[in-house]
Parts: sequence; structure tokens; C-alpha cells
Amino acid sequence: MITFFRIHKEGTVSIIIAFIIAVALIWVIFNFCQISYLFKTILILCCVFFLGLVIYFFRIPNRSINRDENAIIAPADGTIVQILEEVETEYFNEKRIQISIFMSPLNVHVNYYPIDGEVIYVKYHPGKHFIASLPKASKDNEHNTVVQKHNNGEEIMFRQIAGIMARRIVSYAKENEIAEQGNEIGIIKFGSRVDVFLPLSAKINVKLNEKVKSKITHLAYFD
Repeated sequence: MITFFRIHKEGTVSIIIAFIIAVALIWVIFNFCQISYLFKTILILCCVFFLGLVIYFFRIPNRSINRDENAIIAPADGTIVQILEEVETEYFNEKRIQISIFMSPLNVHVNYYPIDGEVIYVKYHPGKHFIASLPKASKDNEHNTVVQKHNNGEEIMFRQIAGIMARRIVSYAKENEIAEQGNEIGIIKFGSRVDVFLPLSAKINVKLNEKVKSKITHLAYFD
């Protein structure tokens, strides 16, 4: 049987909680709500829809990687909300091209390594939970930073950023490990953003407001 997606292991607890809530609400609606069968049916369907959304959020689509050793692939699904030159102050302390991908709650939230190469820096930062599409979210929000060194010697940074709904960043990245392009980094729960910091020499392959797909869209190419 062909399956279109599987469920991420990090979603197990959330799905169980959502299931319990949905069942409890349906039981209350059936036994205590003095309303017509039509409204009961509508409310029950809302509970089922809520459970379905939680399950859908933790999906991992069956998707083949659009591999290119010279390309930086999108580490996340979403919309390009920023492309600009920015002085990156956490690690590089120099000007870099920043590409920001905003993920709505309906996007796939699993993240992937954008290049082949060694993981040379990993750091988690606690922070606030502003709307992830805002520019200040990159530094002020809770985030996890990973720097990867390509086989050609170039280094890129990507940041998993929590949003207004996101309350947990999961990262499997470890320093000194060799990661392959398209391998999973982790997941951000419920609405978030990923920033990618590239060398100024990189050739950008996306535009503002473009929809991108992880493992498929080439954000840029090394010069």
C-alpha cells in the first residue's frame, strides 16, 4: 500500500493528548449539551477536525531529495519572507546573505540539512515567542543555531526559530558529526521559521514570497 506520509516520533505525546481531549469533548457533547443533533454533529466534527490537524502537523511526507552537491537546499517548507545582506553576530561576525523561511502551522515542520558537510557549531538559545515572520524573531525568539562546513570549505548557518505558537525546538544536530544533504535535523512544533546564512558569493535561486519545499527547492548555489 502506498502511503503519502508518516508521523514524526516527536508527535506521539501531542497526538495522544489531542485524542484524549477530543474524546472527552465528544463525551461531554453527547451527555451534557442540550442542543439539537445538528449542532452536536457540528461540534463533534470540530473535535475530529482538531485531532486531524494535530496528526497532520506531525506528518513526514514521502519526498525524494533533489540532490546537488553545489546547491543549498531548503531546510524547511514555507514562504520566503526575507532575502537580505545582514551582519551575522553569533558566529561569523561578518556580513552574510540571510534567507528566511516562514512556516505556517499547516506547513511540514520537519527540518533537513541543506548541504553535505561537518557540523562544527550547535547552540540552543532560550528566548521570547514573537510572531516568527517578524525580523526581530531571528535574534529575540527561542532558537537553535547550527553551522555546517561544506566539503568545499564554505560554511553556512541555519537557525531553527520558535514562533508565537511554537513552544519546543527539537534538534538532533551534534558537533563534529558528518551530515548528508537532506538528512533530518529535527522539528519545530506549531508555527515557526528557519533562517539560513550564506556566503556573499552565493548565487540566490529564490525570490521574496516564493513557496519552497524542504529537500526539493534549491535556495542558492555556491559560486
